[in-house]
Amino acid sequence: MFSFQLLNNPESFSIDQSRISDILFRISREVSLPQNGIINIAFLADSEIQTLNNQYRGIDNTTDVLSFHYYDDFSEIIDDEIVGEIILSESKVLSQAEEHMHTVINETEILIIHGILHILWYDHETDDEYEEMWKFEKIIREKLHLAL
Repeated sequence: MFSFQLLNNPESFSIDQSRISDILFRISREVSLPQNGIINIAFLADSEIQTLNNQYRGIDNTTDVLSFHYYDDFSEIIDDEIVGEIILSESKVLSQAEEHMHTVINETEILIIHGILHILWYDHETDDEYEEMWKFEKIIREKLHLAL
């Protein structure tokens, strides 16, 4: 099971780190891929996320979450090795929570789930990829009592 480091806290709400541990546990139970190592989680300003999105994805816009994985296979990773990053936009979390009519905490947790699945190589570029990724997102969100 992945572990995590929260590199910084959002300014406008608190993160329950035990819920992030619950997310990682649930993903480890539902996704049968090796999940060894540490994922860094950070909140950045939209301008910083836009720069990263442009640099790594060629998209010159901000986004809600970016995920980076540093290995193709996590099976040989030792537990204290950084294997990936999840970068979240605090302003997008706030606006999307309002837009989807659920709590800021729920939106944060939904985006963390999404980010971890990207680290595990799930994507949504095609309809088939979207269906496969959504299958896991839906199961995990239901088990954690998060909005669908």
